[in-house]
Amino acid sequence: MAQRFGALIHALATRAGYDLTPGAGGRLELARRSGMHKSSVGRMLDGQTLPNPSNFAGLARALDVDVLDLMVEGEILTEEDRRKSAGTDVRSATSQTHPLTPEAAADAWGIKNPIIRGMLLSNINEAIRLQHEGDQPGTASTGGP
Repeated sequence: MAQRFGALIHALATRAGYDLTPGAGGRLELARRSGMHKSSVGRMLDGQTLPNPSNFAGLARALDVDVLDLMVEGEILTEEDRRKSAGTDVRSATSQTHPLTPEAAADAWGIKNPIIRGMLLSNINEAIRLQHEGDQPGTASTGGP
């Protein structure tokens, strides 16, 4: 799985304009833009490891692809998993009296696979942390789409 994923990332990075030849700086730039360590990017591109769950969103942004497309193409999620989650409104699955938590969202979407669930929870928690950081007085918000 790691070898196939590495080949996919290599192709997507090349398509996105990263020069991955030795010494060209493409791996370092991909690491910088994705928020990953250069050594992690290298191991991933070489097919040795998969990225940590918390890195999928940053990697997708750096490659200018949708994170769900990346996860389906990389065989982390199936197309069926994507279809199941696409039509589910998490807000309707939770009570107004109970605040929505990342765990409740994962439950409402039926995300049970521990790897996928870990990636989702990690990304949600990171987004919440960054939003709280940006909400602090005197802190510039990164904005968003």
